[in-house]
Amino acid sequence: MLNPPNAVVLPATTADIATHATEIARIAADAARGYFRGRLGVEFKADESPVTQADKGVEAVVRQYLADHFPDDGIFGEEQGFEGSDRQNVWIVDPIDGTRSFLSGHPLFGFLLGYLTDGVPRLGVIGMPALDEVLLGMKDQGASLNGKPVSVSATRRLSDAVLFVNEGDKIYRDHPALFDRLMKSGQTRRFAYDCYPHALLAMGHVDAVIDYDLQPYDYLPVTAVVEAAGGIMSDWDGKPLNLNSDGRVISAATPQLHAELLELVNG
Repeated sequence: MLNPPNAVVLPATTADIATHATEIARIAADAARGYFRGRLGVEFKADESPVTQADKGVEAVVRQYLADHFPDDGIFGEEQGFEGSDRQNVWIVDPIDGTRSFLSGHPLFGFLLGYLTDGVPRLGVIGMPALDEVLLGMKDQGASLNGKPVSVSATRRLSDAVLFVNEGDKIYRDHPALFDRLMKSGQTRRFAYDCYPHALLAMGHVDAVIDYDLQPYDYLPVTAVVEAAGGIMSDWDGKPLNLNSDGRVISAATPQLHAELLELVNG
């Protein structure tokens, strides 16, 4: 369905990109569900992160679609790397965001897709195949969930915020003093992994997310969605995220909350 009810109306050129992105999310979700809670062959990368047949299969399906419809664009996928890194327009793909969740049967794994022009995210998709949810965000065009507009909350103070701490075990290992500060922050705190806390922020359910040790295919698609929904996403120094960022990430609903989080992470 190209124009679902209540969809955000986009200019023709960007609408075409959004239509393809939505179709890619559908194809990727169908492929992922075909593997989910089945018997998976699991391998481990050099950093000991797992990769399954599903990761490889979903990325292969997406790459084929992009090769057929956008042959002049570059593709940066988690499993097969960068093709066409010198191209002005690049698609960035994380086929299964949360492989550990996926292989353990946990439904909060995601599919991430981004569209970059000169390295700047113009479009982002956060797909949640097991939940049948697709968040689409486009630069200066707003964000939607299954075609209906969404936006971030108006929370300005950390003391009032629902705060998610992603990759808490790694933060505790590498930054114990910060972990201690995080445990004293927020009105409500939750621990999590992967993309869904950022998606919940874009929907207005969560106010802030601290994340750590991410790769470009983890954060750039999400950045487009969060910012299109009215939020702010940066590295821990407050700088905009790009292909060379160090993987330490803050998402916040408002500038005031973002500023307070920057003070928190930097002690």
